[in-house]
Amino acid sequence: MSTGAREKRNRIGKATDFGHVAVLLGGTSSERKVSLDTGTAVLTALLKRGIDAVAWDPAEHGMRDFAERGFDRAWIALHGAGGEDGSMQGALQCLGTPYTGSGVMASALAMDKVRSKQLFRAVGVTTPEFEVIHAIDDARAAAERLGYPLVLKPAGQGSSVGMSKVLGPGELAAAAKLALGFGDPAIMERCITGDEITVAVLQGEALPSIRIVTPRIFYDYKAKYEADTTQYFCPGTEDTDLENAYRETAMRAFEALGCSGWGRVDLMAGGDGVMHVLEVNTVPGMTSHSLVPMAAKVAGIDFAELCWRILETSFARGNELPAMGVAANDA
Repeated sequence: MSTGAREKRNRIGKATDFGHVAVLLGGTSSERKVSLDTGTAVLTALLKRGIDAVAWDPAEHGMRDFAERGFDRAWIALHGAGGEDGSMQGALQCLGTPYTGSGVMASALAMDKVRSKQLFRAVGVTTPEFEVIHAIDDARAAAERLGYPLVLKPAGQGSSVGMSKVLGPGELAAAAKLALGFGDPAIMERCITGDEITVAVLQGEALPSIRIVTPRIFYDYKAKYEADTTQYFCPGTEDTDLENAYRETAMRAFEALGCSGWGRVDLMAGGDGVMHVLEVNTVPGMTSHSLVPMAAKVAGIDFAELCWRILETSFARGNELPAMGVAANDA
């Protein structure tokens, strides 16, 4: 379904047109394990499609080594800090190496939950009411204003790392300590009760929504990557108008941050019918439990084709700058 987005697909017909591809995986963030799973799955799919691709772990090899290897482009499968926050995107741009997904600024904004929510507010995208937390005293004061239940999470992590649902005052201190343990600041949100919805975006189009149902307190790390009890419904609703609204809301949030290529937008559909955007993920998981492949499959795109199409986003205009110093594609 087209959502009116300006971005268009750059169709690549031959595997050789991609050149020598580095699948960036692993890294040093708290999401390293998920990134290794994502990158391994992507690499396997690209190789099956005849693409000249190899794994590259920034935790084991420096960017000087990367430049000397002569890669033509990079499939970024890094989650969290150092890979999803604009830093790797900036390094690749300095090397003149095209890469998948969003650019430097959009990646940084999407990873920063405080600034992304401020932008959502500025352009009229509804997001849960929130407070920025620097210490436990901030958390107590914010909780009095927002009321329980609450959600507390680090401002710069993904995959629900460090996130807690706080049902009452007795749980607040531990949740604040956990969230702030990943760095200052943390963010406290008013908890929205309703359907948890996610919408994947691929090359300017929103894929079918997914409604997530978990027996856990919320859709946390275990529910995302380890539990077999989580249920997924795709599309998330049989109501065509509501499905269109999910997709349109997701595209508005995606575009508000300047994101491009591919990604995923997480929402809560409140009981009052209001859709609240929680966050935008610019490098979503691509594991066996992941949501983007699930939505793509319903849209008729198998996993290998999905990985190919995401690699096509490395040809997007504006995704590369003239090389500074040693170019990654120099012999």
